[in-house]
Amino acid sequence: MAAATLQPHQKELFGQPIGLYFLFFSEMWERFSYYGMRAILTLYMVHETTDNFNPGLGWTSGEALALYGWYTMLVYVASIPGGYIADKFLGQKKSVLYGGLILIVGQSILAVSAPWAFYSGLALIIMGVGLLKPNISTMVGGLYQKGDIRRDQGFTIFYIGINLGAFLSALIVGYVGEKIGWHYGFGAAGFGMLSGLLVFRHGIKANVFGEHGLPPSEEERIGS
Repeated sequence: MAAATLQPHQKELFGQPIGLYFLFFSEMWERFSYYGMRAILTLYMVHETTDNFNPGLGWTSGEALALYGWYTMLVYVASIPGGYIADKFLGQKKSVLYGGLILIVGQSILAVSAPWAFYSGLALIIMGVGLLKPNISTMVGGLYQKGDIRRDQGFTIFYIGINLGAFLSALIVGYVGEKIGWHYGFGAAGFGMLSGLLVFRHGIKANVFGEHGLPPSEEERIGS
């Protein structure tokens, strides 16, 4: 079994590359944002428009579930062009940054009470997740050299962040959406993504990811 080996740029924390913890919290907040928005999306669509306190869109359950199904499918499909863009043009770091920015804009637009904002916000969230989600996971793997015995454990820690973000989102965004207002809930999800992006940006400034995730060279772009 191969021994644990550090990349040249890395420092350790609790036996793992320190960059892992920046990715942990970045992904935790991104999942808080994404699953929080999903937690109240269908409820918002089917809630009565006549509710003076917290009006929804007044859709039927069938209409809401149909859009929800298309939305979740497109989120996962968007990972394909998102990964291609990173590999061919932007690299993983810029893809995660741009994806996070698009997500923040999309969640912020959803906080606006207007039909155009609803569809525009969903479209931007699909694009943002497509850029961010596959590439931040790729960056986790890039923290380890081939054969590093810590790699599986690192992914386990990373996935704990995903589950923690999803758990907190249902409690916090769900409560804000139902008890205070749907659009405040969408805004809370956007605030979560902003937090994750700030963590990731700080990791780049601290150089905890090193050269991993940079845009491909011309030779790599042509050869891949």
